[in-house]
Amino acid sequence: MQLWKGRFSKEIDPKTNDFNSSIKFDSRMYKEDIDGSIAHATMLCTQGIISSDDLGLIVEGLNNIKTEIEAGTLLIDPNAEDIHTFVEGELTSRIGAAGKRLHTARSRNDQVALDIRLYLRLECDDVLNQLTELIDVLCKKAEQYAGAVMPGYTHLQRAQPITFGHHLMAYAEMLLRDKERIVDAENRMNYCPLGSCALAGTTYNTDREMTAEALGFNGPMQNSLDGVSDRDFCMELASALSILMVHLSRFSEEIVLWCSWEFKFIELDDAFSTGSSIMPQKKNPDITELIRGKSGRVFGDLITLLTMMKGLPLAYNKDMQEDKEAIFDAFDTVKMCLTAFIPMLDTMTALTENMRKAAAGGFINATDCADYLVGKGLPFRDAYKATGELVALCIEKGLTLETLPLSEYKGICEIFDEGVYEAINLDKCVNDRTSLGGPAPQNVLTQVERVKVLNKG
Repeated sequence: MQLWKGRFSKEIDPKTNDFNSSIKFDSRMYKEDIDGSIAHATMLCTQGIISSDDLGLIVEGLNNIKTEIEAGTLLIDPNAEDIHTFVEGELTSRIGAAGKRLHTARSRNDQVALDIRLYLRLECDDVLNQLTELIDVLCKKAEQYAGAVMPGYTHLQRAQPITFGHHLMAYAEMLLRDKERIVDAENRMNYCPLGSCALAGTTYNTDREMTAEALGFNGPMQNSLDGVSDRDFCMELASALSILMVHLSRFSEEIVLWCSWEFKFIELDDAFSTGSSIMPQKKNPDITELIRGKSGRVFGDLITLLTMMKGLPLAYNKDMQEDKEAIFDAFDTVKMCLTAFIPMLDTMTALTENMRKAAAGGFINATDCADYLVGKGLPFRDAYKATGELVALCIEKGLTLETLPLSEYKGICEIFDEGVYEAINLDKCVNDRTSLGGPAPQNVLTQVERVKVLNKG
């Protein structure tokens, strides 16, 4: 059934109908479509536009349709043009003329704009719950490894000593921002377009405040053209999800590195790894590799939405049917990645001895050596130069700053004394970094407590 059939004298070409149809992907919004229709019918009755008898038939019929779809006793017709057409057609076949009155004072344009907002509100909640769980896991792991010394990196070169707990909390901060972005976008989305009709509102005496309140919105959208043509919320949510996927992809890349024999900082549980069909020794971090790859899908969904909207005149255009596949795929992909990532991280074991061994090499305490000289009164640039010469000397002799004799220190700068060995001790290097946000174990625990509070909010 086509709701627009009255204008046309021919049946639509089957291939054209298939191309035009959105039922394959918008059928997932059946519940939102029915909830929106019930709120609309209730408003129409309250305003005296339809009778209470009609309302009773409509509400009962719609609730029965929803119950049967959820029970699997009513299958959504794949030949229907869209979910709105299917629900209205099914309702009319059951209750007759009352079903035909449901579409008074609305259009599919404002109907679909409503449905997708209602659906995405729930999708946002699902992702927010998953992010809350993931941040909880990070906090637990950070507490466990607050004092586990490891090298921090810049340019993927060993740079300065940090702790594994400190490193994990950096991702917790990113994920908190991801939650904030989703919540902000959801708040801006939470205005009701229903009643905008096709583009110009209606001559009926409708109450848009009533339907907005009934459906849990902050209020109605204030311009009918904007009500049916706005998809900012899809683009904004896709952007937030893309940034989230950047974070998951960066984290995944580090896990891939840490799992390798070149690092061997962590061990993934066997339940979250795979092997090779030909190399029996292999244990591959496939989940993280897939997340890296799937980030491209979400980025592509964002580009699809931006490109779709960039040249559209007001108000509704059929191009906008493409919004659903893109934003649905973005949410589906993110939720799938988080579903796999959370238990993988929760069961991960840190190989702290290997981290400590890596931290002992690479002269990551060189800055602390220079700071030791600054504490003795030497200007930092002179201390930096002297420490650089010490590193070069260690490399030449195959030594480290810890094993270099004091005589060699004094040969480069006379003010060195035995205190330098305490100053460059890795534990001291980490424990002394108590500046706000630094890696000292107590700092890490403080960060954890702060993030726990924010994560509950």
